[in-house]
Amino acid sequence: MFIRRAKTRTTEDGTQYFSYRLVRNERQGDRVRQRTLLNLGSAFPVEKRHWRLLCARITQLIGRQETLLPLPWPDEVEAEAQRIAARLVSRSPPVAGAGPGSNMETVDVASLEMVRPRSAGVEHVGLWAMEQLGLEALLEHLGFNRRSRAVAMGLIIGRMAVPGSERATWRWLCERSALGELLDVDFETMNMMRLYRASDALLSRRRAIEAHVFERVTDLFSLGHTVTLFDLTNTFFEGAADKQPKARRGHSKEKRSDCPLLTLGLVLDGSGFVQRSEVFPGNVQESSTLEGMLARLSAPRDALVVMDAGVATDDNVTWLRDNGYRYLVVSRERVRHFDPDLATAIETRSRGKVHIQAVTDEAASELRLFCCSEARAEKELGITERFMTRFEDELQKLHDGLSRPRTHKQVAYVWQRIGRIRRRAAALASTTVSTSSPIRRTPKRRQGSSGRRHRAAAPCSPTPASTACAPTSSTGMRRPCGGRTPC
Repeated sequence: MFIRRAKTRTTEDGTQYFSYRLVRNERQGDRVRQRTLLNLGSAFPVEKRHWRLLCARITQLIGRQETLLPLPWPDEVEAEAQRIAARLVSRSPPVAGAGPGSNMETVDVASLEMVRPRSAGVEHVGLWAMEQLGLEALLEHLGFNRRSRAVAMGLIIGRMAVPGSERATWRWLCERSALGELLDVDFETMNMMRLYRASDALLSRRRAIEAHVFERVTDLFSLGHTVTLFDLTNTFFEGAADKQPKARRGHSKEKRSDCPLLTLGLVLDGSGFVQRSEVFPGNVQESSTLEGMLARLSAPRDALVVMDAGVATDDNVTWLRDNGYRYLVVSRERVRHFDPDLATAIETRSRGKVHIQAVTDEAASELRLFCCSEARAEKELGITERFMTRFEDELQKLHDGLSRPRTHKQVAYVWQRIGRIRRRAAALASTTVSTSSPIRRTPKRRQGSSGRRHRAAAPCSPTPASTACAPTSSTGMRRPCGGRTPC
């Protein structure tokens, strides 16, 4: 047994490519031939001076030979020998079952040693699911060769088992998973760039894959196209992303508006299966994406479309109504006309009380459902109280500083501090700020007063439930709910 370096091809510019193979001499009649036992790939990590030791160690592992004295195997030789021996053993023919004349031996279980442990449970389940969906046949139809199909299946099952990046998936395939043995592919000799290329290939064929998978899932589970859920989120790039045309700056839901963003759209059915996904520019308006997504889905006219408040604009709701779609949306109205006398109280699974009022809007042909949760209202009031207390404390600190000597009293500086305080208390929506303490307008000591009133947001409707959402503070200033309360 020895290792041979063989030239595979030469490019037009004269660059030569080589691969490494584990070869064994075998006598066939009166001639000796070399039989390739294993292709070790082009990125073989063991140095040439250690090839003889590597082959000797592989022979020991396969033949279950033990040495009287432990030999000083280098770590890289031992790791590569264990990997190659495991692949050779997995390719060997299965041992025949014990017959009447078999020689049985007793094995001490405590003497067994675990070598290269690998997980195989989630891999078996993933391969079975992909077989049920006909995904391997689809990838072959889309132009994936055998090795590319194995890499793509490794990426998909890796996302199922340990969701992460291509680099994390590659490490999982090389160090912890037995998927390579199940697919008869050695991921350890494979360049990590193959995973990135496979991801690009899957993305370029995304529409065909999504349509095929959803059709198979619909057929397997006898699902109907009755409910469509649509939502968007975004992610950010750490770098400049100059070569990504869809990377744009916008409002980040992860509070990273300082980075270029990508918007991700997902359409699900009522059972949670993905119908279609889409990647939008980072600065896209959520309300402008609905019509195009439903048009590409070819959703039936009587389908129920479920959206959140970010997509449920008046124009989108009108478009859904005009095109015959049913819809279930979150209202964007700031004022909620909730009447507790007409509401019905129900008990949730968590033993909480929720008051529900159904109102029919004949003009818009809509059924509106107003909900008020006692626990949620109490929580929101606590949040508002905490923000208001902090807001008042910081304003009082600013007020006290104006009456002390050697403090900044310039008008611009005072309004700058007020702006910072209001930004930290943005949950309070708006309030009224008035100052009457001495403020230094110029470097000379001059006194005066300045007041500024900010436009207040619309408070809750004047019903007993909504009135409780806007209590009056000890200073007599009304605390608006700012639309945060569930009433």
